[in-house]
Amino acid sequence: MDILIKIIQVILALSLLVLVHELGHFCFAKMFGIRVEKFYLFFDWGFSIFKWKPKNSETEYGLGWLPLGGYCKISGMIDESMDSDSLKRDPQPWEFRSKPAWKRLLVLAGGVIFNFLLAIIIYIILLLGRGETYIKNSDASIYTSELAYEMGFRNGDRIIEFDDYRPDDFGSLSADLLHEQARTATVLRDGDTVEIHLGDDYIPKMLEQKQPIFGIAIPFTVAQTAEGSINEGVLLPGDSLVAINGEKMTYLQDAKKYLAGYKDTTVTMSVVREGQQVEVEARVDTAGMVQVMTQLPKITTRDYNFFSAIPAGFRLAFSTIGDYIKELGLIFNPQTEAYKEVGSVISIGSIFPEKWDWLRFWNISALLSIMLGVMNLLPIPGLDGGHILFTLYEMITRHKPSDRFLMGAQAIGMLILLMIIVLAFWNDLRNFVF
Repeated sequence: MDILIKIIQVILALSLLVLVHELGHFCFAKMFGIRVEKFYLFFDWGFSIFKWKPKNSETEYGLGWLPLGGYCKISGMIDESMDSDSLKRDPQPWEFRSKPAWKRLLVLAGGVIFNFLLAIIIYIILLLGRGETYIKNSDASIYTSELAYEMGFRNGDRIIEFDDYRPDDFGSLSADLLHEQARTATVLRDGDTVEIHLGDDYIPKMLEQKQPIFGIAIPFTVAQTAEGSINEGVLLPGDSLVAINGEKMTYLQDAKKYLAGYKDTTVTMSVVREGQQVEVEARVDTAGMVQVMTQLPKITTRDYNFFSAIPAGFRLAFSTIGDYIKELGLIFNPQTEAYKEVGSVISIGSIFPEKWDWLRFWNISALLSIMLGVMNLLPIPGLDGGHILFTLYEMITRHKPSDRFLMGAQAIGMLILLMIIVLAFWNDLRNFVF
């Protein structure tokens, strides 16, 4: 049942994004009087599941059988259909190739524009309804993974900057480090500023690990002792842990690991209470817990009204676009080995929750919409970016590439895209099976 929910979410999200993308091409084509022959969700190579052509309409709408996207077939345009028959006739006024370059450019960019607009709208609605909640980097310290420790970070470090970039959201620290491909990290450690030289191989290791390398260091400071706790009256609100059985430790994570080895016993806990260090005999239950609530990290919350949510939605969308462009930079840098993490629809499915969660669904959909938009801007023939590149060349040089050249470029582009798809499926097979 959990897998079925994931599959439904993937199909629903990708179908929405493809429809919006093709709708962008469709709307700009109609705006400029260009005939749209077909508007399809999924590909109908050979046959279609459903098709409908309204009376007096020039467009056939349909549902294909191959769920690998969709398409909008525009008259007089060389696209993935590789249909060259119409190009043998003289250009007609309603055809794509008959329109000025600037109009063709907007038709080509329409899908990307609509994908970005969809992400912006989703973000505005989410911010308006739920606000924004996060932990400021300046309010928290890190708890390291093995890799982070190997790189030179230590528990309790407060990260100041990666090279010249100052992170704000603590939850994005690992992603920020990857995006910046930083050579150094500056941290505050024990009241002193320390510069960490990160080396040359940390990015492949971080990508292989697939988990954030920074957790949040939670000081073991008692918030309250529940009534009936085995340590009621022993550990008091405000007590800050210094050591257990003489072993120095201050963080909740360390205490939990240590106490797991002392189940159903008594330990000596050194705590700071009202400025004085005292020792108390604390009981540990059979689960390795001392039955107290510790203080939570400081949470920053931003609420938005209609007028403030709009610019915030734009900022979040463009920030996400920038981050994804940086991720593509990692992929195209062989030294990072990020190409090994390029995934197919299987990887996309893995990021959706196993239980239906509308908030996560729309957040993921907004991210995927941005990813689809940015990917389509890559200057590869067969993608919108390749068509845009040739159109810009025409606008600058006043020389239009020949139809024969465009057909050849389209064929090469389709081959490149096929190779990328094979790589993505191979990576998923390697990651999920082997």
